[in-house]
Amino acid sequence: MSKQKLSLQEQLLQSGLVNSAKAKAVKTEQRKKTQQQRKNNAAASDEAKLLAQQAQAEKSEKARALNLKRHQEEAQKQLAAQVKQLLDLHRIAGDPNGEPYHFTDQNKVKTVYLDETVRRQLVEGRAAIVKHQGDYALVSLEVAEKINARSPGSIILLHQKPDVNAGQDDPYAAFQVPDDLTW
Repeated sequence: MSKQKLSLQEQLLQSGLVNSAKAKAVKTEQRKKTQQQRKNNAAASDEAKLLAQQAQAEKSEKARALNLKRHQEEAQKQLAAQVKQLLDLHRIAGDPNGEPYHFTDQNKVKTVYLDETVRRQLVEGRAAIVKHQGDYALVSLEVAEKINARSPGSIILLHQKPDVNAGQDDPYAAFQVPDDLTW
C-alpha cells in the first residue's frame, strides 16, 4: 500500500528506472510549463481587458458626441424660440390697404404692403424685414439686431445709413434720388 501512495516519479526512482537528476529536470520542466501557461492566460486576460477598455472608451466617446449633438440641437431650438418670441412681441403690423413695398429674397421679388410711416422707417434704416420659418415680419432696428445675434442671416432687408465719407468718392453724389421713388 505504501507504493500506491507514492507518486509515479518516486516509484520510478525506487525501482531505479530514473536517476534523481533526470527526475529534477522533469520536475523543473513541468513547473516551467505551468508557469508559462499561467503567463499566457494572464496575457490573454490582459488582452481581453485591453479590448474591453477600448470598447468602453469608444462607447463613452460615442455617448459624449451624442450628448454634444443633443445640446447643440437644444440650443438651436432655444434660439429659434427666442427669435419667435421677439417677433411675436415686437412685430410691426403691415397695412393690407397700403402701398406695396418690393424686396428680394434669394433672387425672388417679394412684396409687403405698408403704410407711409412704416415705409419711411424701413427706407431710413430704422426698421428691417426679417424672415423666420418662411414668414416675413417687419421689426424695429433694435429688435432686428437682437434677432441677428441669435439667428444670423435672418435679416432679409436692412437699409444702412450712408457713410458720410463714402459720398466723397461717389461719382453720383451730386444727383439727388427722389424720396417718392418706389419700385
